[in-house]
Amino acid sequence: MASKFLPTRIPILYVILSVLVLISVVPMFFYSVQVQSINRERLITNERLLQNTVTRSIADDISQHQESFRLMQANLASALQVASGGDLTGEHVNAPELRALLENFVSSSEDLDYATLLNSEGKGISAGRIEPDAFLQRELEQAYAAARESRAFNGQPLVVGNGKASRTVMLVSTPVTYQGGFLGMIASVVDLQFLIRRLQEIDRGGLTPYVVDSQGRLVAAARPEYATGQDMANLEIVRNFVEQGRQAQMVAATREFSVNYSNKKSVVMLGTYSPVTNLNWAVVVQKPRDDAYSSVFEMQRKAQFLAIFAVVISIGIGIIAARRITNPLEVLTESSHAIARGDFSQRVQLKSRTEIGELASTFNFMSEELEHFVQDLKRAAAENRELFMNSIQMLAGAVDEKDPYTRGHSDRVTKYSVLIAKEMNMPEDFLETIRVSAQLHDVGKIGIEDRILKKPGALTAEEFEIMKTHTTKGANILRPVAQLQEMIPGIELHHESLDGRGYPHGLKGDDIPLLPRIIAVADTFDALTTNRPYQEAHDCEDALRIIHSISGKRLDPTAVAALQAIYQRGEINVPRGAQLAAKAAAGSANAPASVALERPNDAGLKLERI
Repeated sequence: MASKFLPTRIPILYVILSVLVLISVVPMFFYSVQVQSINRERLITNERLLQNTVTRSIADDISQHQESFRLMQANLASALQVASGGDLTGEHVNAPELRALLENFVSSSEDLDYATLLNSEGKGISAGRIEPDAFLQRELEQAYAAARESRAFNGQPLVVGNGKASRTVMLVSTPVTYQGGFLGMIASVVDLQFLIRRLQEIDRGGLTPYVVDSQGRLVAAARPEYATGQDMANLEIVRNFVEQGRQAQMVAATREFSVNYSNKKSVVMLGTYSPVTNLNWAVVVQKPRDDAYSSVFEMQRKAQFLAIFAVVISIGIGIIAARRITNPLEVLTESSHAIARGDFSQRVQLKSRTEIGELASTFNFMSEELEHFVQDLKRAAAENRELFMNSIQMLAGAVDEKDPYTRGHSDRVTKYSVLIAKEMNMPEDFLETIRVSAQLHDVGKIGIEDRILKKPGALTAEEFEIMKTHTTKGANILRPVAQLQEMIPGIELHHESLDGRGYPHGLKGDDIPLLPRIIAVADTFDALTTNRPYQEAHDCEDALRIIHSISGKRLDPTAVAALQAIYQRGEINVPRGAQLAAKAAAGSANAPASVALERPNDAGLKLERI
């Protein structure tokens, strides 16, 4: 019944038009998508580099400013020693020449609001444009106590004055010593207006900048709604800086995070912080992600408009070209109908120089060439993938060859990890990720000295600390390769423990991603069931009992259960030589052989290295 609604024939105009649109519009569409993707990544990278450059520049300015004041105070201390002859006691500290030096010091910089010189008796002189309030007096007391211990002191940022006359200041002090003895202290109140002006310049450029201390409290900002001393740790980027501690002092960090406003509106921000190492501060800039990537969105809109315009033009040209091709065919068809009706006097009148047969054969040849081209592309993609996987295996093999005691270890861990992940019903893309990550989980051992890696026995504490670095070394080796970013957690974190006693970061529980948790179970099983110079192999049942004893403490219980299930189905075959050695060892000692993994665990086993 449905066939009667179908046309008896499809006009060849539509067929030719469809083909022309297909071979002109589709490649143009994919080319447009590719160009958009490339330009989008470049624009995003540029925005992140801009934020990184801005924060690094401000952080360097603050550091240089701080060092400059330190140098000025050191020079003043030397001048005071010379002028006083090394004696600041009693009334000597009130000498006119010392007061003149202090006043000249304050007047030498617009950023100095106040300076004082205190001797070892707590007496002294001062100069400046302000009088210390109770908060500054408390800072001076802390600075004096630090000076007595021969320590320099950086105070907390404070606000002095009221209204428009208020400004943010910070106390900086330096001890004055002579021949190892304590003479006194020089303390300066530094006006942070120079920093606020710099932040305001950045704010006018569209970024929101501010500076926080190591506790996440605000030091200075460009906008009045931010108050000095305000707790900024509720922002994820500031909280990350505070939690990183000393590690955050090494590099800048850029990330996306959400900010919840009072109207319950959540805005996704793009932010970057750079550490000010000599003050334990951080310079932070942030910007709404939509504003930061506005050029990306504008580029995408323009690209889509141009793509639609190109499609319309292509269709128009296709219609014209199809007409030029089908008009001769219509003439031929009409002539053929006339001949079929018996009008043999009709002649085919075609002005086109193209013959129909040649047109058909040319089209067929073109289609055939397109098919071959696609097949070649697929074949090349398959060859590239095979080359990539072979390269991964060769790299893992190089690591195993470097350590003769673990030869074949990477292949076995890869096999066990994939089986465990399949048992846990993980998707195909996760299986691909874990296959590569497990194959390379010990790649960092390339950077471990042979005297440690090949040592036929227990490692010393110092050697063990070096051995533990293979996780971070492996992650650093692969980090520059963008295509391997998803695999890095399995390489860097496969020695983390659920109880937080693993390494390199001491992560606990759900803070450890699933990828390294699966690899850790496979890694442990292989270490237990193979011979090492520092242990005899266990049989599979004994190994599984040991693994169950640390399940939930060190190893992920779900992954352990998956390992148990696939073993019971017979999907794991441990080399026979290792099993025989394990049984022989068990029979001779009447007890399980010592397990060499990484550290003492809850089951009381000796864990040294895998």
